[in-house]
Amino acid sequence: MSNLKYVKFERVPLGKNTEYNEIWVQSRIAEDPTILGLGELILKDKERFQPKAGRLDILLQDPESDRRYEVEVQLGSTDESHIIRTIEYWDIERKRYPQYDHTAVIIAEDITSRFLNVISLFNGFIPLVAIQMHALRCGDQISLDCTKVLDQMVLGLEAEGEPPEIVVDRAYWENHATKETVELADRLLELIHAFAPSVQLNYTQYYIGLAQDGRTNNFTTFQPQKRALRLEVRLTKSEDVDKQISEKGLDLTGYTKWGSYQIRLCKADVKDQAAFLAELMKRAYEESLE
Repeated sequence: MSNLKYVKFERVPLGKNTEYNEIWVQSRIAEDPTILGLGELILKDKERFQPKAGRLDILLQDPESDRRYEVEVQLGSTDESHIIRTIEYWDIERKRYPQYDHTAVIIAEDITSRFLNVISLFNGFIPLVAIQMHALRCGDQISLDCTKVLDQMVLGLEAEGEPPEIVVDRAYWENHATKETVELADRLLELIHAFAPSVQLNYTQYYIGLAQDGRTNNFTTFQPQKRALRLEVRLTKSEDVDKQISEKGLDLTGYTKWGSYQIRLCKADVKDQAAFLAELMKRAYEESLE
């Protein structure tokens, strides 16, 4: 029997709280951006000056990619001005720094269904994430609980059989990521050649895909990063595959809306789990032929 004891947490309203105010909340997020549930992000700036538009609460960045998050915090319920300000800051940052991908993040204690519906209208066109945040107290301890209530919608990949929108070369990815992580894609291609010897790498701006006999066949894609490689295997989701990935100790980061397992691989993973990764990619290849 578990030794854990049930503890009831008390909600602490922050809207008019003089001690746990917006500055306090911003400081907690700045100290540990992972509490937002957006990944292993790092703090880029806080109270960032925006020309003729005030100050952006928090700017976060993903160290493994070129994505930045423009974060606005609203204590109490979200309102029209909060939405407008968040989108405005996102727009300023993306125009000033177009070399990065940008995502707007709205944080509020209460995101009502009305405003959630309004925010949803922008999603897919403006990359937008909404997070509902609560302060919880137990005894003399207090914590922030963050729940993502609206995730960024990714407008999908190009249709199968069509050429990539923007073609690049190997040097692009070696500069964008590292030679070492691009070489992990080479190693995975060697595994693919065991069952599909004519498949070759197809370098595009957003990922390294695959082509066979002159036609795109992205049953597997690769996205080299600075310290790892993101592998996407287009395979029907199943509990069996989920369990196998977990048992192998691989870092499963998600399952996309277009039907791909996302796995973050380091060099050791590619070496130690070569047989299993080859099996996954072979199953994806066979599904692509059905």
